[in-house]
Amino acid sequence: MSEIWPTELRVQDHGTNLAIRFDSGESFNLSAEYLRVESPSAEVKGHGPGQEQLVYGKRRIAISKAEPVGSYAVRLIFSDGHSTGLYTWSYLAKLGREHSEIWLAYEAKLKADNRSRD
Repeated sequence: MSEIWPTELRVQDHGTNLAIRFDSGESFNLSAEYLRVESPSAEVKGHGPGQEQLVYGKRRIAISKAEPVGSYAVRLIFSDGHSTGLYTWSYLAKLGREHSEIWLAYEAKLKADNRSRD
């Protein structure tokens, strides 16, 4: 199976959403908040299992800039200064395809930790 490839990537709505369309025909509209709390960076995901950090209070975050990284990813720079996550095309597709499950799990973690999206 060949790697999925983006045909369009656009920051929209004053940075609150990222629209992405793939050559597979799939398209997703991902919120900046969702992308920030699911950043693939070591700061969020850690360097191994069990090192993940719960990111909260990002409801009003925006994407300030999107920079291409080679031909395999995009670096999203957020209004809180976070810029270390490299979002590969396959990771963005996963976030789009599994949005409901990932978001429900995130909300459950917030509740369990008595944290808020604000």
